[in-house]
Amino acid sequence: MDTIAKETIALVTGANKGLGRETARRLGALGWTVLLGARDPDRGQLAAGELAADGLDVRFLPLDVTSDESVSDAVDIVKGEYGRLDVLVNNAGIGGAWIDVLDTGPDDFRACYETNVYGPVRMTRAFVPLLRQADVPRIVMVSSGMGSLTVTTDPSRLESQLLGLAYPSSKTALNMITTQYAKALQEFKVNAVDPGYTATDLNGHRGYKTVEQGAEAIVSMAVLDAGGPTGQYVDDAGPVPW
Repeated sequence: MDTIAKETIALVTGANKGLGRETARRLGALGWTVLLGARDPDRGQLAAGELAADGLDVRFLPLDVTSDESVSDAVDIVKGEYGRLDVLVNNAGIGGAWIDVLDTGPDDFRACYETNVYGPVRMTRAFVPLLRQADVPRIVMVSSGMGSLTVTTDPSRLESQLLGLAYPSSKTALNMITTQYAKALQEFKVNAVDPGYTATDLNGHRGYKTVEQGAEAIVSMAVLDAGGPTGQYVDDAGPVPW
């Protein structure tokens, strides 16, 4: 691989299905080289192979965002093959245990936070050196309307009717993490997106939006140029209240 070539290199985590896979497909359709991160090698290779069969430059990258070793190995692969990373989409996430608020204990947070909060931090810290080699480094944090204090306290919104501690608070934490990275990495474009209530495995495919619709906001922040915003929280209609 010619590391001097300036084609766009993007990495999407949790990309073997759902919003991640659709994001990888959309970015690949732009002519980008897309690294499809997935912790399950069989599912990751299958998804990347299917997209590659459609003529897209999508390649499987073994990646478990909850593992320091796995993330470090992924950094080494990307550094060795490409020498930089232009776009990091922190998409990997889990719903965790949706149990009664009053029955929720500390242990019920751990798995959800490991993926939804610590995962993006682990990935961002590890890949910042490679992102610094890009002309316009971009980081997209895939959040949720469930992370918005304003949205979840608005009786007119569906999100206000869904009660839980672990998942909503993990996305609220991710939103704050996004704003802090945006301030610390002023030469980057760091934004959070709410895909909306999208039909994925996360919600048992009950969402009213398709993955094609849900990926719109993610792609819009991934393709920003040097004049684009940073430190924003958006959906496909525009800004989302924090």
